[in-house]
Amino acid sequence: MREFPTAQTANGPQREIYTVERLNKTARALLETSFPQIWVEGEVSNLSAPGSGHLYFTLKDDLAQVRCAWFRSRRALFDYSPADGEHVLIRARLTVYELRGDFQLVVQYVEPAGEGALRMRFERLKQSLQTEGLFDSSRKKHLPRIPARIGVITSPDGAAVRDIVTTCRRRFPAVPLVIYATPVQGEQGTAGVIRALDLAQQRCECDVLILARGGGSLEDLWVFNEEGVARAIANCSIPVVTGIGHETDTTIADFVADQRAPTPTASAEITVPDAAQLLRQLDGTLSHLVNGISRKIEQEAQRNDIYAHRLIHPTRRYPQARHRFEMLFGRLDAAMTSTLAQNARGLKSISQTLVQHGPYNRLRNAAWRLQGANQRFASLAGRITNPMRQTLTNSSSRLNTVSPLATLDRGYALVTDDKGQVVTNSTQVEIDAPVDVRLARGQLLCRVDKIKP
Repeated sequence: MREFPTAQTANGPQREIYTVERLNKTARALLETSFPQIWVEGEVSNLSAPGSGHLYFTLKDDLAQVRCAWFRSRRALFDYSPADGEHVLIRARLTVYELRGDFQLVVQYVEPAGEGALRMRFERLKQSLQTEGLFDSSRKKHLPRIPARIGVITSPDGAAVRDIVTTCRRRFPAVPLVIYATPVQGEQGTAGVIRALDLAQQRCECDVLILARGGGSLEDLWVFNEEGVARAIANCSIPVVTGIGHETDTTIADFVADQRAPTPTASAEITVPDAAQLLRQLDGTLSHLVNGISRKIEQEAQRNDIYAHRLIHPTRRYPQARHRFEMLFGRLDAAMTSTLAQNARGLKSISQTLVQHGPYNRLRNAAWRLQGANQRFASLAGRITNPMRQTLTNSSSRLNTVSPLATLDRGYALVTDDKGQVVTNSTQVEIDAPVDVRLARGQLLCRVDKIKP
């Protein structure tokens, strides 16, 4: 580090002069030792995320701002990443960036501040319970069409209970209400709602429960986003209808409940039927029933008249039945006679056809055809074989004239050795060699005793 010497002033003692580098290092050391780690709340702006993985932004409020750096090695430890305009709470080290002399915060941890933090808790719990299956429609219970008694879990001093009571009295005054008074906001609200649900199950005096509260901020409605309240609703054996806040407000309790209404008044309208509408439906059903019975009675009366007209005394009905029986018997006899005659004619025709095309005639005709074919075959064979036979006779005569067999007839013999070779010279055989002597009629098997040259 380069340092300049102290200078002597004309009017007083020497003064110490810092270089920019020394000044920045000194300031950095002072800040880091004085503020090792601090929590700062503010709004994110000028957010920058370069390819290095670091995150740079400005944290500001209405009167001031400070530069912040969240390095990649620390960001990798968390899933959350802030956005422009988001209100956050950060834990950081105060330092100076020496190269530019910038006063900045090195961020260690970031979380949403105020309502943002609640929103994050809301989403985490919602995802967890949904994965567990507490939001599934298959586990939700059906509401009774006309409940015998309705339980209302809410604050006794709020507008929600007045709206529910007014709506129930207007729609169906005969249904009694049981108010389970409990705080629905603050630290006691969560335990109070859980106790009210348990008490309603223990007393088992209601067919359906309304869990209600008027409108408010996310913090005001946070009781209904607590996991304990959600599980108490899920484990409740009585159907639960929620009417929490305004139409745009949605809580974890709404997802777990068997049915959700946008407002407390709507929850009462869902739970309690409209007595006037039921009376109108009952009048319509009664009128339809009376008209149906009247039509049925009229139809049965007309049918009885028809049957009475058709009904005949047995003394009059017997002759008619006998006459009808005789007529039908005559028609049956004629039909049977006609059918038998027709079948006889058909059988005769079939017999004639069978005789005509029977096997005897077919065999006889086939024998005639075979005899004629044999005669034609014999004639044709004679015409073909006679010239061939004459040719064969002539060829045999010529063959006999040159055949060695004719020579044998004149006293000559044909001698062959044991190999079948014709012996024409005495040198072809040896003493004791077997020879075959072929005569004109017969054959001699001989052995050579002596050879004459």
